[in-house]
Amino acid sequence: MSIPAVVIAGRPNVGKSSLFNFMLGRRVAIVEPTAGVTRDRITAVTTYEDRSIEFVDTGGMGVEDIDLLTDEVEHQIQVALEKADLILFVTDVMQGVLPKDKEIADRLRRLDKPIILVANKADARHIEQGKSDFFALGLGEPILTSAVQSSGYHDVMDAIIEKLPEAGPAPQAEEEPVTFAIVGKRNVGKSTFINALVQEERVIVSEKPGTTRDAVDVYFEKGGKTYIAIDTAGLRRRSQMKHAIEFFSFTRAEAAIRRAMIVLFFFDATTGVSKVDKKLGMIVRDSAKACALVVNKWDLAVGKTPEEYERYFTEIMPGLSFAPMVFTSAKEGTNVGGVLDIVRELHKQSTVRVPTADLNEAIREAITRRKPSPKKNKLPKIYYATQVSVGPPTLVLFVNHPELFAASYKRYLANFLRKMLPFHEIPIRIIFRERRRSESKFARK
Repeated sequence: MSIPAVVIAGRPNVGKSSLFNFMLGRRVAIVEPTAGVTRDRITAVTTYEDRSIEFVDTGGMGVEDIDLLTDEVEHQIQVALEKADLILFVTDVMQGVLPKDKEIADRLRRLDKPIILVANKADARHIEQGKSDFFALGLGEPILTSAVQSSGYHDVMDAIIEKLPEAGPAPQAEEEPVTFAIVGKRNVGKSTFINALVQEERVIVSEKPGTTRDAVDVYFEKGGKTYIAIDTAGLRRRSQMKHAIEFFSFTRAEAAIRRAMIVLFFFDATTGVSKVDKKLGMIVRDSAKACALVVNKWDLAVGKTPEEYERYFTEIMPGLSFAPMVFTSAKEGTNVGGVLDIVRELHKQSTVRVPTADLNEAIREAITRRKPSPKKNKLPKIYYATQVSVGPPTLVLFVNHPELFAASYKRYLANFLRKMLPFHEIPIRIIFRERRRSESKFARK
């Protein structure tokens, strides 16, 4: 049974995104007292009384977008409403019923969907008296809520469950969805790629840089496998950020990298690698997440060859030289499926567990080819190794003194093990842990 979608709708600045985060119990959508911050459909799934519910945050209805994207934002709202199983119509109890609320109520009634009226921002105790004004909307008694005061959660959730009696139990998935974050600087084609991948106008695409502001989770299925693609805001240098929304967008992109299994790092084939790319590359590298380098707009890269671009990139960003590179044109739909093939392969490598015997054989071979250099007249020794986790593969090496191993030797081991073990295109995390010599499995004399 599919998960029912509950769409949060209303005019700008009534607290839709705050309510969205409140119902989920975590910060998902950007909250900012500026009209038009939310543009795309922001979705997230939660459970209540053993039932799964998908909440959908939408842009403000009837707002004129400052970047002339009003039609695109309205299209996203309309698609969400048409797909909704239930609508949370959010109003502002402090402002009372405005003409725009009446217009929206009439529009929502025509959809013939279950509607729950929410009077938000009920932060003061005496606010109960203004509640009666909302009966004029013809949608029944409103539910008072306040994200600030953490009130109204159970009232809203109980009303949702009551109006969605067919909402099935939370599905027990056989395996977790493959989650990948799509990151890059502004206007490299990330949103265009998402739409080409899911074959739907899931996120707004515009020639104007900075269209996407929040991290947008897009659920889809391909080949019987479930994926979550996280479209993130295009980034630029912090010194060029003009307002708080851009700062929040940057932090959300960083958070998307942390929660994703795989990162698709997008570049514009028509421009060089920028300072923003280098900064983002360091964040991706330090996250130790499997990564694919996606060179988009390749159809516009006149006079370049893939081999030349790979050499150029390796020279500038050697820390990601192990990551596979794929050349695409999201606008033309070229090699979009190839990117998903790489996602599947990186996921496969990230979840491999190597037998301890095979791992220690590879360690022995690495030491044979290059011994660690002595430090302070002490010889570093590796006794044995074991893999303790996946995604990324994390190896614990038991040694005599962890501080004796230079960073260069750690890099050598990671590169060597990547070639010897089935981790060819993903980062490996190596942890040196002290072990008493009497407990060694093997040592190099």
